[in-house]
Amino acid sequence: MSLMVSVSGIRGIFGSDLHPENLVKYSAAFGTWAKKGKIVVGRDSRVTGQIIESIVVATLKSVGCDVIIIGIAPTPTVAMSVLEHNASGGIIISASHNPAQWNALKLLNEKSEFLDASQVNEVIRIANEKEYSFVDYKEIGKSEFHGNAVQNHINAILSLPYIDAEKIRSKKFSVALDAVNGAGSESIPALLEALGVDRVEKLHCTPNGLFPHNPEPLPEHLTEICALVPNVKANLGIVTDPDADRLAFVDNNGRFFGEEYTLAAVNDFYLGKNKGNIAVNLSSSMINEWVASKHSVQCYRSAVGEINVVKKMQAEHVVIGGEGNGGVINPDLHYGRDALVGIAMMLQFMAETNKSTAEIRSSYPDYFMGKFKAELGTIDAEKALATVKEFYKSEKIDTTDGVKINLIDSWIHLRKSNTEPIIRIYTEAPSQNAADSLASYVKKLLTQS
Repeated sequence: MSLMVSVSGIRGIFGSDLHPENLVKYSAAFGTWAKKGKIVVGRDSRVTGQIIESIVVATLKSVGCDVIIIGIAPTPTVAMSVLEHNASGGIIISASHNPAQWNALKLLNEKSEFLDASQVNEVIRIANEKEYSFVDYKEIGKSEFHGNAVQNHINAILSLPYIDAEKIRSKKFSVALDAVNGAGSESIPALLEALGVDRVEKLHCTPNGLFPHNPEPLPEHLTEICALVPNVKANLGIVTDPDADRLAFVDNNGRFFGEEYTLAAVNDFYLGKNKGNIAVNLSSSMINEWVASKHSVQCYRSAVGEINVVKKMQAEHVVIGGEGNGGVINPDLHYGRDALVGIAMMLQFMAETNKSTAEIRSSYPDYFMGKFKAELGTIDAEKALATVKEFYKSEKIDTTDGVKINLIDSWIHLRKSNTEPIIRIYTEAPSQNAADSLASYVKKLLTQS
């Protein structure tokens, strides 16, 4: 397969399409785009992370950039570090939820936001046209390691006016954590300790990049923690992806709370403190409109992709938002998905309401989603999407991002992935069977086109 280059980063399988030549090419282009400024570099725990970090740091220095290295750290911690150091940008070495053989360069601008399409296209142009050059030995950049990035991130969360660690401490919460041996393996236990959590049951919290199960936090991959939570009488189960920007909860009964309801609960808590509109992407659940209605505010929708949600949040001046994949975006810290602040907000919600996680989840209506993939192979993605659009032409169709078909009490959203050679199929309906049936039928339409 070929290297995938998009707003989601420079992504591929290490040793195949993501190799030293490409790493140098895109790192040099990014350093040039950032006008040879200061760059923060962090990584998740993948086995290939160390060698890629060495290549990236050396390349950035060779084009004249100074580099702040923070080592293994969550993606949101890298974003916070860009702001802390007044850097010109950041590079996160992580393929997020992709399997262990994948890795990527995810690029941040000076605002700690992911590059938008125009910015990414300029980096790509610089790379392809080789408009970068390596400096004289007297102008080589410097690098230094900063090991306090995670603690600074935690301190910033603790300083939020609606987070009261003593209140949380008084509840003597017990928490189970599956960090999939990723970047959250040490940072999240440190956060939980700082918040006063009484007991943490760790599951897969060795940051060695050896993922014990599929690292995408979906229910079919999380049977182990769902069994662990009630066995150890935990109040909350926490699941993160390898770079700890996506967050999913398990309730105290071992039921998968879900990524969609993670975002809904956190938004519900926040809107109780600071009233304002919210924003989510087109593939997020209808529970978001329900939460917005509860607080008499509006829910805006954007194209899928973190930067697209961020742009919508900024354009509409919303106070909180995110993506239904468990991506909580709280502008009080930074404009990026942040599992750590989501965890703190959920624990505060539990402490203030005196409700169990099961009670919080049962306070929301049930919406059932299906999330499927159609492997592209020889399928022409654009032709396949056009086939589905034509089939549903009598329905309300949104083509902001792929094709979204809005039915009476359900919807279907199809889009070509930025991170894998697939078409993603999202559905939502009044029952799981209905959601799955919609997805199954549409998948047949795609593969037959």
